[in-house]
Amino acid sequence: MYRYWTGSSWSASITNNPAQAAPQGGMGVPQHPGGQQGWNPNQKRRSPIGWWLGIAAIVVVLGLVGWLAIRNLGGILGTTPSTGTNPTQNVCPKQVATTTTPAPAPINDRVYGGALSYPRLGTPWAAPREETRVPFGRDVLTQTVTIEPNYKPNSQWVASVLVGELVAGDGFFSPQQGSEIVVKCIMGVFYDDAEVVRDDKVNKATTVDGKEAWLVETHLSFDIPNLQAKGELAIIMIVATKAESSSIYYASIPDNADQQLVRDARNAMADLRVEA
Repeated sequence: MYRYWTGSSWSASITNNPAQAAPQGGMGVPQHPGGQQGWNPNQKRRSPIGWWLGIAAIVVVLGLVGWLAIRNLGGILGTTPSTGTNPTQNVCPKQVATTTTPAPAPINDRVYGGALSYPRLGTPWAAPREETRVPFGRDVLTQTVTIEPNYKPNSQWVASVLVGELVAGDGFFSPQQGSEIVVKCIMGVFYDDAEVVRDDKVNKATTVDGKEAWLVETHLSFDIPNLQAKGELAIIMIVATKAESSSIYYASIPDNADQQLVRDARNAMADLRVEA
C-alpha cells in the first residue's frame, strides 16, 4: 500500500495504485512508507566514516601493542648494544648536589679519591690534580700524560688515571651496574660526535681489599677529525667501598701512547686500596 507525501507529512488515506490522483487537499506523489513508518527524505544516510574511524583506531591500538611487545622483548633478553654513537639523551648518572666536604687526603706517595687510593705515578705522569669535569664522579683526583697537544683549538688528547666517588644519581649502583653506566657515559660524552665501537676484553666480578667490585677492560675505536689516535684502552673498576656507596678507578690510554703507560695503569689498579 502507498500513502501520499504532502511535502511535510504523510496523508491519512492509502492506495494500492500509485498512479491514482492525490486525495483532495493532498499533493505530491504516492510513496511506499515502509510499514507505516515511511521514509523521511530529510533523514541523512548513515555515513561509513564512523566504521572506517573505528577500524583505524583498532589498527593503531594493535600497532601500539606490537611495538611495546618488541621493546619489552629486548629488555627480557638483556641485550646490550656493542656500539655507541654519542646518544643525545643523558646517559650519565644524574648529578646530585651534596653538602658533604671530603676529608683532606693524606699527603704521602698515594693518590686519593672517593674511598680508593693508588700509588702515585712518576714521570711522565703529571702531578695529581683535582678533576671536576668527570660526569660520573666527584672527589676525583687524576694524573695525566699529554699524547696529542692542540689536536683542536684549546684541546689536548691525554692518557689519564683517576680515582673518585661514583656518582649514584637517584639511587645506589651495584658495581656491575655502575660499570655499565660509566662505560656508556664515557662513550656518550668523551668523543665529540664520533661513532664509538666497543670491544670488551674483560667484564667480570672481582674484589678489592675484600670489597665487592666489577672490572671492565674494553677497547674503544673512533675516528675524530685531526686526531691521530683511532682508539684507546679503557679500564673501569667499580668498588663497593662503603654502605650504599661505590668508588671508581678509571684509566684511559690512547693506542698511540707509549705502552709503558698501559703497564703503569695496570700496576696502579693492582695496588688499589680501600681507605676507611
